[in-house]
Amino acid sequence: MSHTLPGSEPPYRRIAAEIRRRIDLGELRPGDRVPSARQITREHGVAIATATRVLALLRTEGLVLTRPGAGTVVAPDPAAPPRTRRSGERAEPELSRERVVRTAIALADAGGLAAVSMRQIAAELDVATMSLYRHVRGRDELILTMADTALADAPLPAMPPPGWRTRLELLAQAQWATYRRHRWLPHVISIARPQLLPQGMAHTEWALRATAGLGLDRHLRWHVAITLIAYVRGIATNLEMRAQAEQDTGLTDEQWVDRQVPTFQQMIVSGGYATMAALTAEGDIELDLETVFEFGLRRLLDGCAALIERRPPGAEPAVIRER
Repeated sequence: MSHTLPGSEPPYRRIAAEIRRRIDLGELRPGDRVPSARQITREHGVAIATATRVLALLRTEGLVLTRPGAGTVVAPDPAAPPRTRRSGERAEPELSRERVVRTAIALADAGGLAAVSMRQIAAELDVATMSLYRHVRGRDELILTMADTALADAPLPAMPPPGWRTRLELLAQAQWATYRRHRWLPHVISIARPQLLPQGMAHTEWALRATAGLGLDRHLRWHVAITLIAYVRGIATNLEMRAQAEQDTGLTDEQWVDRQVPTFQQMIVSGGYATMAALTAEGDIELDLETVFEFGLRRLLDGCAALIERRPPGAEPAVIRER
């Protein structure tokens, strides 16, 4: 597994520079397939996330694009005359709002929201940039549509399981899985200023229905729903940073921590962090985003249970004081 030394160029940039050189020299011509992510992984000994970052960077630079059925190919030369389709050649699928949105999601999944631009989407679809505006009004609308589409890809069951806790846990796990597939998504979702996202509203509706019939005040029901959604989103905002760090260094979180252990140990001892030193001396623990998410979700639901299930018989419904 390759890694980056301080001051050296990240692996994904070095590999991208090599492919860029081959394009500049004409070794790879417009329409030629460039190495796939798996090929890059095998040839350069890097993680699949790093290989994906290579292709995302080249796409952002407009050097490559994705062609249905062909993979990632060298983009046409902007100075070359328009290409004429040959007789009998299969036409590209008709441009549609769905294709625009799905292409944008693929770009964001590979390179984050920064990789999403109308120009780059047009290059991926091999169409004029202005033609996209017949389907979306602009980038802001596009990103919201991407978010709603991503949420729709993980629908909740039509028949909810029994029990408020099971229902809320199912919702949280579904959102966590969606955020893991689309690491840019939590940076789009707003808790303070809710967006008009039908699928997002459906998730909120699910959370509110989970606490129906429990004798809870409406303020408490809203706070339970929004707190749960905000918790999952909050933890998920770290997913993109973790992936970016892995792409830049070629090291997983575990590998990175292993390399930093001596430095941390020295800091703990010299800084007088006695509690940390004592716990560390007891042995290793499994501590990562997944374990933190699972632990926090259980404790959050435990807290809800304290409000819902532990009220004395005949007690008034639990309320949150209005401000």
